[in-house]
Amino acid sequence: MRRFGNWTTTHRKTVVLGWLATLVVVVFAAGSVGSAFTENFELPSSDSQRAVELLEDRFPAQSGESATIAYRASAGVKAPAVRSRMSSAFTEIEGVPHVSEVASPYGGPGAGGVAADGRIAYATVQFDEHGDEIGKANVERVIEIAQGASGNGLQVELGGQPIEEIRQEEGDTSFMIGVSAAVVILLFTFGSVVAMGLPILTALFALGVGISLVTLGTHVFDTADFAIQLAAMIGLGVGIDYALFILTRFRNGLDEGLEPQPAAMRAIDTAGRAVLFAGTTVIISLLGMLLLGVNFLYGVAIAAALAVLMTMIAALTLLPALLAIAGRRVDRLRIPGLGKRRAISEMKLSRWYRWSATIQRHPVLAMLLSGGLLIVLCIPALSLRLGSSDAGSDPTGSTTRKAYDLLAEGFGPGFNGPFVIAAELPGKGEDAVLVRLVREIGGMGGVASVTPPLLNPSREVGTIQVYPTTSPQSEATTELLNRLRDDIIPPAERSTGAAVYVGGITAIFEDFGNVLTEKLPLFIGVVVLLSALLLMAVFRSILVPLKAMLMNLLSIGAAFGIVVAVFQWGWLGGLIGLNGTGPIEAFLPVFLFAIVFGLSMDYEVFLMSRIHEEWEATHDEQAAVTRGLALTGRVITAAAAIMVSVFASFMLGEDRIIKLFGVGLASAVLIDAVVIRTILVPAIMQLFGPRAWWLPAWLDRVLPRIHVEPEEAVPPAHEGVHPTPEPALGESEI
Repeated sequence: MRRFGNWTTTHRKTVVLGWLATLVVVVFAAGSVGSAFTENFELPSSDSQRAVELLEDRFPAQSGESATIAYRASAGVKAPAVRSRMSSAFTEIEGVPHVSEVASPYGGPGAGGVAADGRIAYATVQFDEHGDEIGKANVERVIEIAQGASGNGLQVELGGQPIEEIRQEEGDTSFMIGVSAAVVILLFTFGSVVAMGLPILTALFALGVGISLVTLGTHVFDTADFAIQLAAMIGLGVGIDYALFILTRFRNGLDEGLEPQPAAMRAIDTAGRAVLFAGTTVIISLLGMLLLGVNFLYGVAIAAALAVLMTMIAALTLLPALLAIAGRRVDRLRIPGLGKRRAISEMKLSRWYRWSATIQRHPVLAMLLSGGLLIVLCIPALSLRLGSSDAGSDPTGSTTRKAYDLLAEGFGPGFNGPFVIAAELPGKGEDAVLVRLVREIGGMGGVASVTPPLLNPSREVGTIQVYPTTSPQSEATTELLNRLRDDIIPPAERSTGAAVYVGGITAIFEDFGNVLTEKLPLFIGVVVLLSALLLMAVFRSILVPLKAMLMNLLSIGAAFGIVVAVFQWGWLGGLIGLNGTGPIEAFLPVFLFAIVFGLSMDYEVFLMSRIHEEWEATHDEQAAVTRGLALTGRVITAAAAIMVSVFASFMLGEDRIIKLFGVGLASAVLIDAVVIRTILVPAIMQLFGPRAWWLPAWLDRVLPRIHVEPEEAVPPAHEGVHPTPEPALGESEI
């Protein structure tokens, strides 16, 4: 890293111009080709996927997604004026590309789509494609035509997956709120406008390149539309954190009397190693999701990994170049009273030294209290229910939420997510299986209605739709799906020779959750094992990696517990604008685990590398823990405060998925930095004593040696032996 740091700081103008050129090129390229987001779910061998494939191959007119036009008329939906306006709209919508049919409530397959009170009705718009293949412009045209009929006592709203995808593309101000929060915290940390601006500038450069690359990548990988927000959230948080670590080391070097270029080079050779290690760990955790074999996850995982990669590269190249240019002017434009710094000779006067000493005097009590708190926070995670929230959780002012409410009021909540049963018939026109299923399913509890059989032109494939009495996200709807698949359909298949599959968006999400639930333990096991081996190679210890894995799992479990309490149980949900409760998105546990585990390794390496350095210098385990926490506690707090603020700002957006990530990530980082790194870890390390650094000789010979700090680093100064001039800690009292 020293040679690398020397090159970036001596060729600083080349580095800065290179970044500028890269930013201009990729932003221009992304702007020229645009994005191609898609949320196509492909789950090999699942029942819902077989239904999709059967309809795509044999009944394409019914194979795509559908949207619902729900409307209310004060004069009644059958009033001549209302009927004329809506029928004209349906006819015009049928002419939109990829619309195969509009089932009108005034006749044909949609007859009966009028509520008992005669004031609410719905029509179904059937597309022949899925996701982005329908075309954003086509969906927007359907919305425009339908809502153009509203007015004069007629309310028209639209729902369904294609409409949801359009709604979710609307932006919000969460990103700017996160940046503003980071600016304030950095000003308190460094007390200088210049020092504050460099991490922000570095992170924004990296995100500009990273998000542009993600946009280009949507043409290569299936990428969900929330990937940009997720990548921005993670990239901004880790980018500023990485820059904070390097900038702190740079200022320490200046305080020791180094010139700017050597100080920047040493910052890369020291803090840069930790940044490289931590960033690589996050990227590996994210890319580990590619092993799950679920296409939906690929694009989002690659997007998040690209954001982290670019912020890490920027912290290791652009930032040191800017630091070498700024030199001692890094502390210019100081704000009085902020960014107070303390020399190492005054360490015992610091709050963190006193705090560490207190924890070490009462390690058992500290361990029991902090560990008990984490276990309590983990308890709600036992009630975790995976699935997908429905439009009933959308913002109250959105057309999807209004359509949901209209359908629920007029026909029951189950009309917002019907099951689509597709059958491959044993012979042409032999639809006995569908007739039987209509009769049996119609008499089941929890079923509101079943549509008559609809056959394809060759009369070899048919479909029916089953409307539950409960909402798509209800647990009762999941139970109904299980009864259909386990109890009703198999006997009908055996007696008729037909092949029957249950699809529809509700069934797809249920299958998606089941697939991820089956694969999650293997994913967690692989990531935990690899991380433990990596930490074992770095710290030459058995107990330190085991402790780290346990702590990381506790922080993730606590984060899951908070997510369940807020989103499933509704605790304090109103504070972040939640409009209802529902299951947790099926992909959240995988993503949250990958991201949080990587971020936890960041703090683990930063704290434990300093403790290990002190241990190697003195072999005094108590002093090593005390000094390690005293020297890193404040910068960990500052870094965590920035990341928590960035993640928490995304709770303020309207998209429920982004809120989920915001709450989960902010909770995990806060718990990890405040409870685990500053209380539980010091207490456990004190109880371990010298055993913490034990490693069998045979394992020491086998494991590769990985150095987070340079091998030739000068041992840290200790009491009574201080270099001149004394280095400053370079962190504010937070």
